Amino acid sequence: MARLEEGVVAEVSASLRLFRGARALRLKLQAGAEQAGLPLGATAWAPTALGALALARCPEPPRRGSFAERLDALPLRALSAAQAHQAMLARLGCQQLGELRRLPRAALARRFGPALLTALDQAYGDTPEAHTWLTLPDRFEARLELPWRVEHAPVLLSFAEPLLRQLCAFLAARHAGVRTLRLAWQHDAMRARDVAGSGELTVATADTTRDLRRLTRLLGEHLARTTLAAPAGELSLSAEQLLPLQELSAGLLPGEADEQAHTTTHALLERLSVRLGAARVRQGRLCEDHRLDRMQHWQPWPAPAAAGGTAARQAPGPQPTWLLDPPLPLRCDAHEQPLFAGPLTRISGPHRVETGWWDGPAGLQTRDYFVYRSATRGVLWVYHERFPDPAAAWTSGWFLHGVFA
Repeated sequence: MARLEEGVVAEVSASLRLFRGARALRLKLQAGAEQAGLPLGATAWAPTALGALALARCPEPPRRGSFAERLDALPLRALSAAQAHQAMLARLGCQQLGELRRLPRAALARRFGPALLTALDQAYGDTPEAHTWLTLPDRFEARLELPWRVEHAPVLLSFAEPLLRQLCAFLAARHAGVRTLRLAWQHDAMRARDVAGSGELTVATADTTRDLRRLTRLLGEHLARTTLAAPAGELSLSAEQLLPLQELSAGLLPGEADEQAHTTTHALLERLSVRLGAARVRQGRLCEDHRLDRMQHWQPWPAPAAAGGTAARQAPGPQPTWLLDPPLPLRCDAHEQPLFAGPLTRISGPHRVETGWWDGPAGLQTRDYFVYRSATRGVLWVYHERFPDPAAAWTSGWFLHGVFA
């Protein structure tokens, strides 16, 4: 693909069979351009790039005849090199490219220069063409001037959708995706003095994606919770870091290789994180520690990768879904067994822990952990202090430390 004057040309002869012919490829290009917010003004197909550009410039190009006959019928303005000398050529009686082509070549070159003959030969395929093919930049940035001043942030979504379509088309061409994108807007010049000239919003996803629907819904969630400090008159969308996106073939039957469920879960968690707040959607992660209650840490989703890329060792015993901080003291019966909403049934334990001395007396743990089942409260994580604090003589030494889902 290359830029040729005001048009874009692409060599597609090697792809016609893949797209089931020229007509199917043309319809696909038109539909894809409209979906990306870039409707095509005019299209033409020809064996040469200059010939295709000349046919596209004419509103009603000839449909029948050979390629050379179709070009012969075009006016001089269809070829830029001939349009520059159109007035002089008209006085010579030349109105069409075919008439220009029949003039003596030596005299034509002396009168108008060799560039005109070169352009004619390239358009008709007598001389090979050389193009500088387009290379996509390493980042995406697009802007849109709004047709009117927008005072409410959710309204910006309808104007941001064409920019998102351009972004997804750009990412598809790069075989890449994004994890963060930035939407910025310029405030109107008639704003208050204490209002900044612009505002911006950063949207982050849990994994690399270029799914237009997912990005649109996530951006809409953010805009619904954004208040504009002043009316906006211009939008810009940018993606600084492009990440490689692995292409997956669709499976005939759902199975473990199907990534649809994984992607859907991430999209749901992203919207919940925006609606409820990042602190309310949490992800558990194992940490390297000998104290069982400190082997798990809950942090806002999505949790960053472990430092150094090494995973923590698995816990030696079951880890509860929720930890109680601080642990809840329990009563015990006549047999020194813990009680919580009635008698408890032991499932496993004890698992003895004697560690934490490096944090001083406050961090030292000498405990026996058990897993109990309550008839009314489910599965519980309970421990017994082997050496209870003498200052807390009223406690039985049994504590409820966690609850299993």
